[in-house]
Amino acid sequence: MTKSVLRGLRAAALTGTLVLGSSLGSHLALAAENPIKLGVLEDQSGDFAAATIGKVHAIQLAAEEINKAGGIMGRPLELVTYDTQSDNTRYQEFMRRVLQRDKVDVVFAGFSSASREAYRPIVDQFNGFAFYNNQYEGGVCDGHMIVTGAVPEQQFSTLIPYMMEKYGKNVYTLAADYNFGQISAEWVRKIVKENGGKMAGEEFIPLGVSQFSQSIQNIQKAKPDFVVTLLVGTAQASYYEQAASANVNLPMASSVNVGQGYEHKRFKPPSLKDMFVTTNYIEEIDSPKSKEFYAKFKAKFPSEPYVNQEAENSYLAVYLYKQMVERAKSTKREEIRKVIALGDVCMDAPEGKVCIDPKSQHMSHTIYLAKVGADHSISFPKVWEDIKPYWLGEAGCDLTKKDPMAQYTPSNPPPKP
Repeated sequence: MTKSVLRGLRAAALTGTLVLGSSLGSHLALAAENPIKLGVLEDQSGDFAAATIGKVHAIQLAAEEINKAGGIMGRPLELVTYDTQSDNTRYQEFMRRVLQRDKVDVVFAGFSSASREAYRPIVDQFNGFAFYNNQYEGGVCDGHMIVTGAVPEQQFSTLIPYMMEKYGKNVYTLAADYNFGQISAEWVRKIVKENGGKMAGEEFIPLGVSQFSQSIQNIQKAKPDFVVTLLVGTAQASYYEQAASANVNLPMASSVNVGQGYEHKRFKPPSLKDMFVTTNYIEEIDSPKSKEFYAKFKAKFPSEPYVNQEAENSYLAVYLYKQMVERAKSTKREEIRKVIALGDVCMDAPEGKVCIDPKSQHMSHTIYLAKVGADHSISFPKVWEDIKPYWLGEAGCDLTKKDPMAQYTPSNPPPKP
């Protein structure tokens, strides 16, 4: 064995990037010295940490599995991780750092939509490549971004008609007061109107607010058939126990609760009773693929309190990135986008089959309707397979032809060509 190979093996062992299972030789030494760098900017502390630590762990699990299997094109994945502390300024600081100083090949970043919009201009400025592995309000048409989380046309177009048929057409929305809540509420209004319903009321709650006595009085006075809860973070989650104590006793519908913040585990029954959530993954899904993923996750991270949809999104995103790089034979964004444009970047994920839409660079999903029982057990009254992120492409976003690097809404769609 040559001295250069020995040096490469020692370096790989020290950095944790040793490719396991490969034959020894100069190729291994070169690969160990030339990793593919994946930046991880996620909230491991702060208001959103309960929902996001699992994302970091899922990325670590996928990277470990890939490295044990020989890496990506013989190159190990190296994670460059920063705790963004639920702070948008940190996202901007660390995004500049990973792109300029650390020279990562790709970045996985962000929980809140506010954090994404804080860092997205920086990714665009430096021609970076970022995965946003989070459920969100939709509308981002940006060739520098891959979105693996579910969007309103997947979650609300299934959930809201179901709830209106089951409970009635008088709807009250309680939403976080930033772009996620505002745009999600716009989607709710649109779908309620299309299905012949009406809005009994709508409130936007600042992040950090934890007292809901006035909102509860407003809801009780409005007498809706059900409440759409689009509340985010530890503080706003206080609503559920307060509403239960006040005997609000109304069905709830959400695109964000349970699937992210596992409130049915964190709060005492029956505070989440009759909560209905459309999610692409939660740990209670009883399929072979889901159980296999859950078992691997808990074996590596036994103290993880819950395996949520963002953990699954992040895990499968690492494998989708591996597929893209191997097919492109390059980590360059321009070459990867050519692969995406072919329209067949897919995988069998823990939730079911997923595919990246080439026009919007968002992902198709299996959407599970999760119902929380009085004892906080989960049942699945309905499952929708292969729900595509159709709205952006139909509205005029086509990243195979142009890249506006913009975010659109139903009231502000892409300009017609």
